[in-house]
Amino acid sequence: MGLPINIEELVNGNTIEWERLEFKQGWNPEDVIHSICAFANDLHNWGGGYIIIGIAENDGQPLFPPVGLQHEQADAIQKKIIELGNKVQPNYFPIAQPYVLQGQQILILWCPAGDNRIYTAPSSLGSNGGTREAYVRVGSNSIIARGEILRRLQELTARIPFDDRVNNQASIQDLDLGLIQAHLQEVKSGLYEESKSMSFEDLCRTMFIAKGSNENVRPVNVGLLFFCKEPERFFNRAWIELVWHKDNTSTNYKEYYFKGPLQKQLRDTLSFFQTNIIAEQVVKVATKAEANRFYNFPYSAVEEALSNAVYHKSYELGSPIEIQVWPDKIEILSFPGPVPPVNTIVLKTHRRIVAREYRNRRIGDFLKELHLTEGRGTGFPTIYKAMADNGSPAPTFDTDETSTYVLATLPAHDGMSNGASNGVNVPVFKDLEEILTFSNGAGNGASNGVGNLAIEIINTEIHDRVNEILEILTVRMKRSELFEKMDLSNQSKNRAKYLDPLIENGWIEMEFPEERTHPNQTYQITEAGNRILKLLSNGS
Repeated sequence: MGLPINIEELVNGNTIEWERLEFKQGWNPEDVIHSICAFANDLHNWGGGYIIIGIAENDGQPLFPPVGLQHEQADAIQKKIIELGNKVQPNYFPIAQPYVLQGQQILILWCPAGDNRIYTAPSSLGSNGGTREAYVRVGSNSIIARGEILRRLQELTARIPFDDRVNNQASIQDLDLGLIQAHLQEVKSGLYEESKSMSFEDLCRTMFIAKGSNENVRPVNVGLLFFCKEPERFFNRAWIELVWHKDNTSTNYKEYYFKGPLQKQLRDTLSFFQTNIIAEQVVKVATKAEANRFYNFPYSAVEEALSNAVYHKSYELGSPIEIQVWPDKIEILSFPGPVPPVNTIVLKTHRRIVAREYRNRRIGDFLKELHLTEGRGTGFPTIYKAMADNGSPAPTFDTDETSTYVLATLPAHDGMSNGASNGVNVPVFKDLEEILTFSNGAGNGASNGVGNLAIEIINTEIHDRVNEILEILTVRMKRSELFEKMDLSNQSKNRAKYLDPLIENGWIEMEFPEERTHPNQTYQITEAGNRILKLLSNGS
């Protein structure tokens, strides 16, 4: 059975932190059972871990090329794993996956966090069996839980993180096969091909996004958050709200809502930032051959700050992630605050924070597999570095005394042009040919004027709605959805009036250009359209 993760990235530590990986050159059942027990107990709510047999290690890092296992040895080990699982109490069985890496056979044991903590295992597999102990992970080692560590583990008994709990209000049919397979294909999981021939229930169980008895299989919350088309049906206001202030008056603003699976929300919001908010400023300095280039907000800082909010917010609360975009700053607000012992002092004084426990042990894994967030503890350093590299003021992070929220603030670069929301020069055009030249990435026009003049030249009848159409189509959608947002009827005459001119100019594109009336036809803004949208945003 394949694993829902890319194996090559796994063994290189690209998607899973090193503390959650254990490499073993050969088969030592006593070491393995202790590690299985430790990952099952999941002291820090990291989501369990992986044991890779057939790769030697040095200080927790894998040594390549792999030592490998004989084929017969791998088969025998898989049978032994079942015996070890029966020796763990309550019984616990990791998922074993043979894999060929660099021409050598290895065996990967996926040990997800268990639902029935505390798990114990015999301290010895000798004739007397030793004593039964609870093992946990501390750093990259599996140790016996004693003293304060044992007390913390006891506190976690029967306390499953919300994202890994079964949702009894939903059915397994609320999970979408297309979304699941798209994820597996994107992360290049070997499970993708197997998913085409296995039952839907088995696929969901294999990915640990559904649990329960055969007669009552239910999705877990993380499955609904990532693989349900409308997760807000089960999690109140589980979306991202963005308010874009065109100035500092608090009266000139537009509101946007990003809904759907978490990965779609995050990507759509980041796409909106790239298209509409983030812009480069070029300043020519007389004493230098090269111009100074910087952004109002560095994209990597925005990406990581927003990803952190998606990762760490509580989906038990009916509070969306709230983003306020001002000319001089971006504010990202999420609820509740950080998990103790992180507090307002730690947020303000530490540039790297590794939490003792995590609110969502599964959401982070999916985001990391999709490369939508950094590894554990690297988010803050990434944001600080991106801001510093761009020459921007340092970000700030804050919460209140009772940790009810986290507020991340990214100040704009001090050198952005006064009076412009993004520092981009706004050209003036005398005819359609100049507009199309600009939208295709050539020519800059004059450095003063109003961008809306461009649209007036194109089509005086619809120019007031071009900005609206392009903004909406930063996310791919069907014509019916677009016209619904525009309060228009879904008729061919409206398509000809509002869409066809923009398609002809190359500012929006069809998913099926050879079949205009395809039943699944969708529309989305192009790069040329992005340039025009930025132009209009400046000129409005």
